[in-house]
Amino acid sequence: MATKRRKLGNPLALAVMVLLTERPMHPYEIAQTLRRRGKDTSLKINYGSLYTVVQNLEKHGFVEVADVQRQGNRPERTLYGITDAGRDEATEWMSDLLAVPVQEYPIFESALSLMAVLHPDEVARLLEERLDTLVVQAASARGGLEKLYETLPRLFLVETEYKLHMVEAEAAWVRGFLAEIKSGTLPGVKEWRAFHETGEFPEGYPKPEGGDAGGP
Repeated sequence: MATKRRKLGNPLALAVMVLLTERPMHPYEIAQTLRRRGKDTSLKINYGSLYTVVQNLEKHGFVEVADVQRQGNRPERTLYGITDAGRDEATEWMSDLLAVPVQEYPIFESALSLMAVLHPDEVARLLEERLDTLVVQAASARGGLEKLYETLPRLFLVETEYKLHMVEAEAAWVRGFLAEIKSGTLPGVKEWRAFHETGEFPEGYPKPEGGDAGGP
């Protein structure tokens, strides 16, 4: 199953359409509802960008003006509702996101791919810092999740569960990798260390074109 190239790629647009399947809302109410439900931990939400998202959704026919309200001397408030095309788009988009894994190029993965430029002892020190932070994040998320279970059905907390699981999984991997670096059991760590301490490119490693070694 291949993902479709969409007219709008911002996940906030999907969140808006999903929320509007409940009832028409104005942009400020949409932002407040998403924050109240804790979705701001998974989505970047601010009123300015949200209003732009709503305008783009309207331009593409996914939402439409449902009502214009005025209370006393307050400015008019435009309520938006989802269209049939919007419902179809939201359903199809959600199906793609749940079913099709995509390469997201996380920053930590990029750093790991280039870490040989640093001495292994420095990498170990930095990963220890990261591990400490991950442990604190996991404990905080776990405590927050337990509190949320008291007021919300688990159905509405699965993204928080997933985030906690990913933090704990990363911490477990970092802990194991650190142990390999420190014990010297990581394959290639001896050559990696020797390169930084002698400046000589490890024998048997493919040298960069031009003969200048920037790292193992």
